[in-house]
Amino acid sequence: MAVGKITFTKTEREKLAEVLWLLNWISVVTGAILFGLGLFLKIEIQKWQEVMSEQGILYVPHMLITTGLAACGINYLGSKICLDCADTNKFLRWKLVMMPYIVCTFFFTACVLAGALMCYSIRSQLEEALYLGLRNTMRFYKDTDTPGRCYLKKTLDLLQIQFQCCGNTDFRDWFQIQWISSRYLDMTNSAVVDRVRSNVEGKYLMDSVPFSCCSTLSSRPCIQHNLSNPGAHAHYDEQSQQLNLWRRGCQQALLDHYTGIMQSIGLTVLLIWLFELLVLTGVRYLQTAMENVIRLGDPDSESEGWILENSLAETACYNFSIIKSLGKCYQADDDPNINVPTAAAGQEVPSAQVTS
Repeated sequence: MAVGKITFTKTEREKLAEVLWLLNWISVVTGAILFGLGLFLKIEIQKWQEVMSEQGILYVPHMLITTGLAACGINYLGSKICLDCADTNKFLRWKLVMMPYIVCTFFFTACVLAGALMCYSIRSQLEEALYLGLRNTMRFYKDTDTPGRCYLKKTLDLLQIQFQCCGNTDFRDWFQIQWISSRYLDMTNSAVVDRVRSNVEGKYLMDSVPFSCCSTLSSRPCIQHNLSNPGAHAHYDEQSQQLNLWRRGCQQALLDHYTGIMQSIGLTVLLIWLFELLVLTGVRYLQTAMENVIRLGDPDSESEGWILENSLAETACYNFSIIKSLGKCYQADDDPNINVPTAAAGQEVPSAQVTS
C-alpha cells in the first residue's frame, strides 16, 4: 500500500510544478544563506584560533559552506526540472534523471540536518579546545621575543579587554605561571633571585595579573600586584565583588560567545532543513504523478502521486533484497567450469588395470 497517496488533476499537477519551480529558486537563496553562515562561522573561529588547541572544529563551517554550494547547484537544476514537468512531453526528457535527482536531494537534505545538529553538539569539543589552548597561550605570554609566539601576548591582551575576562577559568590562573619575561627581571635584586630560587622549576611566580585584566568599570585605580595580601592595599577585600579585575574566565567568555553564535546558526539551518524537506516531498509527488500519467497514456487524466509506492516495511525489505543479491554475483554456481568433468572424476579404477 502506497504511503501518502494523493490524487492530482491536470491543473493541480501544473500548479504543483509552478509552486515547486518557485520554491526551488527560494532554495537557491537559502543555499546562499547556508554558505554565508558557514563563512561567517569560519571567520569568527579564526579570529581567536591562536587560543584554541586544535582546528578540528572547523569541520562545522566547512560542512555548512559545502552544503550551501551544493544547495545552490541542486536547487537550480530542480527549478529547471520542475518547470518542464508541467508538460508531459518535456517530462519525458527528465524521466530518467528524476530518481537520481531525488536521491541526491535526499542525501543533501540529510547533510543540512547533520549541519544543524553539529552546531548543537560541538560545545563540549569547543570547551576542551579553549581550555587547553588558553592554558598554552598563557604559558607563552612572556615569550614576546620568540619567533612564532611573539604575537600571543597581544592576542591574549585583546581577548581579555574585548571579552572582559581574565585568565583561563579566573584571574588566579595567572598566579601559577610566569607571565613576565625574564629579560625584565632584575637578577641583581635579592628579592627577585629568592623568588626564582624558591620555585622548583625556577619560575618567577607572583600574585599579579597583566594590565588587560583590569576592569574599566571600577572607580579606583587598578590593583594588579599583591592580590593575595589584603594588607597591601587600603580598603581592599580579595573576596569582594568590587575587586577591580574581570571576574569571569576567558574560557567561559569565549564559550558563551561561540555557543550563542552556534545556537543561532543551528536554528537557522534547522528551519532551512524543514523547508528543503518540504521541497523534496513536493518533487517526489510531482515525479510519481507524472509517471502515472505516462502509464495511463492520457495527459488530461487524473493521476496518483505518493511518497513511497509501498509501505515502509515493504520498501525496506525490497532494498535489503537488492543489496543482498549484489553479494551473489560471483558465487560458485556461476563458475563456467563448475560442470566440466575432470579426468577419472567419480570413477573407480579396476584393480586389473593397475600395473605393477
